[in-house]
This record gives sequence, C-alpha cells and structure tokens, in this order.
Amino acid sequence: MSGPRTLLSVLEPVVQHGGDGPGKPDRCDGIQFDAIAPDEKGKVHYFKDGYIWNSFRGPSQLSSEYFRDLSGRVDAAFRMHNTENPDNHDHIYVFQGDKVSSYFNQSLEEGYPKGIQEEFPGIPNNLDAAVECPKGECMTNSVLFFKGNDVHVYDIATKAIKMKTWAHLPVCASALRWLEHYYCFHGHNFTRFHPVSGEVNGTYPKDARHYFMHCPNFGHGGDRTAVKCSDIKLDAITTDDAGRTYIFTGPTYTRLDTHRDGLHAFPIVRGWKEVTKGVDAVFSYTNKIYLIKGDQVYIYKTDTHFTLVEGYPKTVKEELGIEGHVDAAFVCPSEDTVHIIQGARMHDVDLSATPRVVSQGVPLPLSGIDAGLCGADGIKIFRGSHFYKYASPMILAMSRIAPFPVKITSAMVGCED
Repeated sequence: MSGPRTLLSVLEPVVQHGGDGPGKPDRCDGIQFDAIAPDEKGKVHYFKDGYIWNSFRGPSQLSSEYFRDLSGRVDAAFRMHNTENPDNHDHIYVFQGDKVSSYFNQSLEEGYPKGIQEEFPGIPNNLDAAVECPKGECMTNSVLFFKGNDVHVYDIATKAIKMKTWAHLPVCASALRWLEHYYCFHGHNFTRFHPVSGEVNGTYPKDARHYFMHCPNFGHGGDRTAVKCSDIKLDAITTDDAGRTYIFTGPTYTRLDTHRDGLHAFPIVRGWKEVTKGVDAVFSYTNKIYLIKGDQVYIYKTDTHFTLVEGYPKTVKEELGIEGHVDAAFVCPSEDTVHIIQGARMHDVDLSATPRVVSQGVPLPLSGIDAGLCGADGIKIFRGSHFYKYASPMILAMSRIAPFPVKITSAMVGCED
C-alpha cells in the first residue's frame, strides 16, 4: 500500500545551522545544556550560560531578550503539567540557585521569583535538572528534581516527596519530557530513561546533535525536504481511547495529536517492536490497538509503553474471522464493530462476540482504499492524497456514488500544500 516515500520525509523539514555569532555558545560544538524545557506552545527552549535557543533550529539569543527579567545561568527548568490548576498549568518554571521563577507567554508571573522552599518545599537549591511527569506516566502529577544521582519525586497536589537514587543513570545536567518519553542530557549526549524506575533500555548514551538539533554532519536520517501534500499516501490511521492519533506509512508512524510538540516520524518498531515490516491496517478498541500485517494481527495494550498481549500475533482469520488481504479498518467511538475494507467491499465484525460474527459485506463506491478513521465528526476514507467524508458507517454502506474528494492538507499531516 505504501509508496517509496515515508512520512519521515514529510514531517521533518530541512533545518539550517544557526550560525551563532562570536562570543555566543554554539550547540553544535558539543556543549552541555544547563536546562531544556518546552513552553505552553510546545516550543522547546535550550538554556546555556545566559543564552537560549528557542527551537530545534536557529541561532541563540540572550535569555533576557526572550524571557523578560531572566538573566544569568539557569540551573533547571520544566513545563508544569497540572490540568487541575489552570493558574500554573503549562507555565515554565526556571530555577536559579535558591530561587524559582514562573513564566507564561514569555512573561514573568506576578510574585516571582520566589524561594524554592516557598514554592516547592523540601526541594534542594542549586538543582541539576527537573522534568514534569503527568499522572499515567508517573503515579500522580509529579515533578522529578535531579541533584547528583538523587531524584526527588515531588507530588504536585500533596507536596509529598519520594527520594530515589539512580546511580546507574548519568548525572543529568538537564532533562526533557518529549512525546511521552524522558531524556537525561549529560555532556553533549542523552540517555532515555523510565520516569518511575529510572530504567534504561536500548543503546545509550547517544549524541544529542543527531536528534535534538540540526548541526552540519549530524543527523539520524539526513536532511529532508517537505513532501507535497499531493504525494501523501497513508497505510493506516487510528485514534486510541486516550485520544492519541497515529498515522502509519512505510516503516514509520507519527503522532498527529501532538502538533504542539511538533510532528515527528519514528520507526514503527520503536512503538511496536514486534511489527518490523510496516502495517496494512490498524484500529483501536477497548484500550488496545490492533495492527494488521499480511495474515497476522498484533494486539497491544495502549498504556504508555505498548505491550503485546500474550499469545499474539494470531492470524486474521483466527482473531477476526476474515480471510484475505485487509486494506483498511476502523472502529467508531463507543461501538463494538470493526469495519473491515477489502477491495471495494466492507465487512462488519462484532468484536463483542465470541466467536466473531462477520457480516456478508456490502459494496462500496470506492476501491483502492488506503486507510479509514472514524471519529466524532464522522468517517474519513483515505485514498492517495485525498479523503472522502461520510457521516456514519451506515451512510458509507448505503452510498453508491462517492462524495467529492477532499485534499489532504498540511494542517492534517504537516505536508507542504
């Protein structure tokens, strides 16, 4: 189903080296950042010796030119995740010595700076790093404060602190939560870790210049130009019960619900390590995601880190009662029926029934379908660089003439209009 291009080329535009001037720190020299934190718009800020870079690309500037009243070296910074308190949710907290400042929309909040003990009682001064950890990734909405190998896990609601020592983890000079993963930066390298256990999986450390900024002669995939929206071709798309939307093309997947933190493509094996050769169709149901490739279906629990359900993969015939190649599949919210598209026919499978109950199938006004998605605004059927909108599965099944095709746009997947 997939063409030679992947969405990686769509969502990672070419970026240019910042060309920092004389006397300014150059992050491509392999420096150690003092702090890293995203703001309320998802823009990632890198702090070093009174200077700041405001994205993955571009030159540095004095931090005081961007954040009013901020000058000098920063010890640590993080973006608050506290949806229950809109007064500080998404604010950036910046730590310097024994003081902490709160910024929103680049402006210092009234009453700041404050003493760290006043704002975060029990947290030490002169921190090394800090990073937010929302409930679901940590036990409660929390902040991880790093000093040496000690980690102070601060419960935002109760102000309780749990102490941990992660001697296996390098001393973090800065830390970042990005797309639900956690990174400890040390020197010009980074190590990804689990926010509860501190566990490190995979081969680390890695050079940050390959992944978190653009530098000449660095990069984990080379420069890419944005692909025209007219060239887009999806393999699959789904939204899970947590509202996370994924698109799949070739060997990569991309989260579409994280526009604020940027659209970025990753190898499918990063999220679903057993699925090594792309997918044909994907759908979500009861906190699980079903990935279909060939005659196999893989079912994963949709927790923070996808876990393959024991006993899988199974054949599509065994799991869904369907034989033959699956082109697309989707489940509508609060329903128990997966709609399976094969060629120009759609079958309905009752997922609440054991064994599965499969409908005879109905003809569709379209063939060559790549993917399907059902949400509160109806159904989108994707074919090439266009999609077709239907109000409901019933309308789709009853239609004999395809509606007017709608072009896939940059607002949807980050391509170039």
